[in-house]
Amino acid sequence: MSSSHQQQQQATPRGLPGFLRRTLRTSTAEQENNELDYSPSSAPKSPAVPDSITDTVGVQSGNVDNDNVDMANRISRSKSDSQIIDGRMTQTDIATNQNSLTLTSPGSAKRHLRAVAFPPLPYEQELGGNNSDDDVVGDVDKQSQSLSVASTNNVISTPMIAPPQPQTEATAPPPQPKSYKEIQYETMLNSTIIPLRDLRKLSWNGIPAHHRSKIWKILLSYLPANTSRHQSTLTRKRNEYKDAIQQHYDIPDNSRTNSEQETLRQVLVDVPRTAPEVPLFHNDRVRRALSRLLYIWAMRHPASSYVQGINDLATPLIAVFISGYFPNKDVEEEVLSGEVMIDVTDAILEEVEADTYWCLTNLLAGIQDHYTSDQPGMQRMVMRLEDLVNRIDADLAGHLRETGIEFLQFAFKWMNCLLLREFRLQRVMRLWDTYLSEGDGGFEDFHVYVCASFLVHFSAELQQMGFDELFQFMQNMPTDDWTDREIEILLSSAFVLSTLFGGSEAHLNVVRH
Repeated sequence: MSSSHQQQQQATPRGLPGFLRRTLRTSTAEQENNELDYSPSSAPKSPAVPDSITDTVGVQSGNVDNDNVDMANRISRSKSDSQIIDGRMTQTDIATNQNSLTLTSPGSAKRHLRAVAFPPLPYEQELGGNNSDDDVVGDVDKQSQSLSVASTNNVISTPMIAPPQPQTEATAPPPQPKSYKEIQYETMLNSTIIPLRDLRKLSWNGIPAHHRSKIWKILLSYLPANTSRHQSTLTRKRNEYKDAIQQHYDIPDNSRTNSEQETLRQVLVDVPRTAPEVPLFHNDRVRRALSRLLYIWAMRHPASSYVQGINDLATPLIAVFISGYFPNKDVEEEVLSGEVMIDVTDAILEEVEADTYWCLTNLLAGIQDHYTSDQPGMQRMVMRLEDLVNRIDADLAGHLRETGIEFLQFAFKWMNCLLLREFRLQRVMRLWDTYLSEGDGGFEDFHVYVCASFLVHFSAELQQMGFDELFQFMQNMPTDDWTDREIEILLSSAFVLSTLFGGSEAHLNVVRH
């Protein structure tokens, strides 16, 4: 065996697989057969840089010139000193490097073989540093998309930096699924013909705030069931109200009769006292709108004219119709507090005023005898209340008689203002949802059952009071902390009473003691 062959076997690590040992021996033999040539023009190419090499990341090196070969050899991972002769490594240097592999692990020889087959390119000098070959190859893999080599000119181009990837935005939370009740409301309101019977049945248990404005207008017969006629109806009615303003309000004072001047004076006195606990009605623009619509209603209904208490009935309508323009605003925190008036334009307020006038007109049409001379409707309701309480709570009725309290002393206000002064305005809105759902008798018949349930609710406390204390209690009922839950319990109790006594005249024929 020749000495060169023995040296080759010694330089070949025994721990490598067979195909790697054969590849390394073949590479060494090719180097020994090459003759040294110091002429730059005829020097053979270094076996460390083949003519055309494609590395693991797909970068084509092309025909690399002697300067590039020199740079590639200088940054190779061999740990021994190399002697460079016109860009070519000597056979002694290669043998020395190979011998050094015999002292290392098979992994080192494997990396050396990879360095021989895939020499580092110039840009790897920035990436490699003191890193191992595996780290360099990994880094090249990561940067391969931003590197390009101009093989036609044998020049490595400037690395191209990939544009930064946009940050992924946080996924928005999925929208809350609509309730079955909400879906029913939307289906009805989007129908060509709104089924009024189904709408009343659905609204009895409360109307969502963002639907309340439109549904109240429908239940008060201001808007027709045919949705295609809604806009034309609103336009026509609002124009009619503008004409009424020109006819009755925007006229010289000396053209008004004494009766008209007295009515206007009464309206202007009552409006500032309307809903004093609600900041919305402290707004001057709202007060002007309320004064105007009350006066025009009185002028167009001379049989009853204006009666104190009608001003209170307009307050829920104004608040609800204003909130209808701002469905995302909280009714109590932003609408009733008056904050919403910053966003209410004059045009919006004019529409609210006209809508309130027409809806108030339709509401009062069913209870108009409450406000005519001697108010017979009001007295009738008070009598029904007294008779009903005698049937359902005889002990309370007897205690009121013994202390000298007459139902007319406290119940007249309940009937005249429809409990608006006993509850906060937002609670009244919930109460009116059911009243409007009851149809024509909501503000008269069903209201009597609500008042009876309301009185009996405090029965135990009232029976422990004397005249003065009881009278004071009746004038200021403790309902400030009531929520919609308490209102719904009250309505449920009233519904039970209406089921037991509704349509029966027996409870009206109770013998008074």
